[in-house]
Amino acid sequence: MIYRPIVIDKEIVFSKKKFIVSKTDVKGNILFTNKNFCEISGYSEDELIGAPHNVLRHPDMPKAVFFLVWSSLLAGREVSGVVKNLAKSGEYYWVIADFSVKRDDNGEIKSLTSFRRAAPTQVIERIEELYETMLSIEKKHGMKRSLAYLEAFLEEHQLSYDEFLGELIKPKGIIATLLAGFKKMFG
Repeated sequence: MIYRPIVIDKEIVFSKKKFIVSKTDVKGNILFTNKNFCEISGYSEDELIGAPHNVLRHPDMPKAVFFLVWSSLLAGREVSGVVKNLAKSGEYYWVIADFSVKRDDNGEIKSLTSFRRAAPTQVIERIEELYETMLSIEKKHGMKRSLAYLEAFLEEHQLSYDEFLGELIKPKGIIATLLAGFKKMFG
């Protein structure tokens, strides 16, 4: 069992060339982690394997974001997100996460893979205000209202969630090439 660390306001900054990879079952229990995941999160592989992935959920993250991610994945669609994770030390780190679905021979979803990379400062700055507002709404009025706010925000910008994230996080240059290679290797 993994304990929930006391949150401290200190960011873990890591190289944008380091990719964090994990695989979970459809319930979110961790099946695989790469070395970077352990190094950056501060947890050992033994601590992570079998643990729920939400052990890394930072309290600054709106539940509505994870609701959208899980809804997409369980519907069989790949999805991306910007996530603030909580390390074992209580520090935090921001990632851009690209989630993919693995199916068995019958077409049933058997596992979910996440490829994460360091989120650039400009991405964090753009998403942080949105998340703070959503979290405030969630605390006062619940997740449904937070989702409604996000929908209104996207409608105002005339974008779908996927389009908004695509504009915000699309990898470019060597990072796009590295990410494609990792997805091929671990996907």
